[in-house]
Amino acid sequence: MEIPEFQFKNLKFIFGVIVTLLLVFLIVFVGVGISNKIKEGRYIGQEIEAKNTITVSDKGEIYVKPDLALATFSVINEAKTVTEAMTENTKKMNAVIDFIKGKGVEDKDLKTISFNIYPRYEWQKGETCVPPCPEGKRVLVGYEVRQSLEVKIRDMTKIGEIIEGATTAGANQVGDLQFTIDKQDELKKQAREEAIEKTKAKAKELAQQLGVKLVRITNFTESGVVPIPYPYYMEKAAGLGEAPQIETGENKIEVNVSITYEIR
Repeated sequence: MEIPEFQFKNLKFIFGVIVTLLLVFLIVFVGVGISNKIKEGRYIGQEIEAKNTITVSDKGEIYVKPDLALATFSVINEAKTVTEAMTENTKKMNAVIDFIKGKGVEDKDLKTISFNIYPRYEWQKGETCVPPCPEGKRVLVGYEVRQSLEVKIRDMTKIGEIIEGATTAGANQVGDLQFTIDKQDELKKQAREEAIEKTKAKAKELAQQLGVKLVRITNFTESGVVPIPYPYYMEKAAGLGEAPQIETGENKIEVNVSITYEIR
């Protein structure tokens, strides 16, 4: 069956339109791809556009009296046998703990931080002889036991009293007395707020002097200065005689901040 001439012409026309549209689409697609590649190539090897910025720093400081004392009480003793040394050491340390608890210190604030047993040797020479004499030998003469207790003292008025009483009870070494602040987060927050406020004020003043405008904050850094506890040592503290007067002073909490602004 033959297709009429007018229908054949219509099919040719439709087919030609379709082919033309496909060619146009292909040309546009390829052209856009090439254009994008050219744009990408412009930035190869080039740095990201730098923005004008200024960085300003300042600090916030808060001075506060410590509300927590940390102290280490040790019992050190020697005996010929391990059993004797441990028995004596345990007896004295239990007396120290009982005294400290009697002053209101809770169990949660007491912690044994070390317990050690060491053999003790002496170097003994041989019997009297005509030189050259034979070498001596190392002889076991006993044992040393060391036990240390870390104590948190929250009633700062009892520090000296606890030290004096603990040494009387049997502690013969007291060390690492430190004064700190139990909860520092709130104080650090206050110091940070002060530092940020001072830094922002400084940035506004600097921008006015430079004749520029602060656009937005692009970076922020913070660092803090941890209060360094004051060490207080008493070696061989047994027999102090009277309670020492302890001065706690003040601790400084410091927060440093740096703020970077984009300017124009």
